[in-house]
Amino acid sequence: MRNPAPLSRETLREQRFGEIWKFRLNDVFADIAPYYDRANVVASLGLWRWFRGQFMSSMALRPGQRVLDVCAGTNAAGIALLEREPRLRVYAIDRSEAMQAVGRARAASRGLAIGSTIGDAHDLPFPDNHFDIVTLQWASRHLRMGRVLAEVRRVLKPGGQFHHCDMLRPANPLVAKLYFRYLSVSLDVTSLLFRSGKPARGCRRYFLDALDMFYTAEELSDLLREAGLADVAHKKLLAGMIGVHRASKPGAGEIGGEQPGL
Repeated sequence: MRNPAPLSRETLREQRFGEIWKFRLNDVFADIAPYYDRANVVASLGLWRWFRGQFMSSMALRPGQRVLDVCAGTNAAGIALLEREPRLRVYAIDRSEAMQAVGRARAASRGLAIGSTIGDAHDLPFPDNHFDIVTLQWASRHLRMGRVLAEVRRVLKPGGQFHHCDMLRPANPLVAKLYFRYLSVSLDVTSLLFRSGKPARGCRRYFLDALDMFYTAEELSDLLREAGLADVAHKKLLAGMIGVHRASKPGAGEIGGEQPGL
């Protein structure tokens, strides 16, 4: 059976996971917020910082740019951006007060200013054509991506850049099989090491299923184009287990193009 087209997959994902997204994820992220960053380092076998470096290297930054980090979590991306270019104006939005509390503390401990908003990525409380750069990482599997990308496109300035990084579904069936086996064991190990609470333990199966129904790197590029973004490019890490994507909002009168890679 052929995989459904991107927009059809969006409908299937919402039908399957909509109730979890709406009613359970806030409790999950409140549970894991205190150890989220450490758990990711352990689960990735120390590759987490390398993933972040690959993501950061895809961005061209200039002083004074206004940056929005969507689903900012513990502000890892915003902090990394400001350490690279301190004269950015960085704003964070996340639905989890617990995750942003950790993120605000992390930024403050480094003397960095990141504007924090608790809100919904599907309905961004920012004006049209407002940001030079929008970033989104490690959260897309929990989102209605069609709606989020429409909002990203709306708040980006013409010519503004969108940068994305997340776990993806590998296109190679053998790689996918090995990947999911590893993730299953990794979830068990990190749950024991960090003494996860009931909300996180109860969503273990969801995290695997959500990734299994997510996109390959190529399919996510197609979804970006469907959302009206241009100059779409992606880079696959670890045989497609992780993907880094870049796209832009077309300027007035422009026709979207495509770039072969990052």
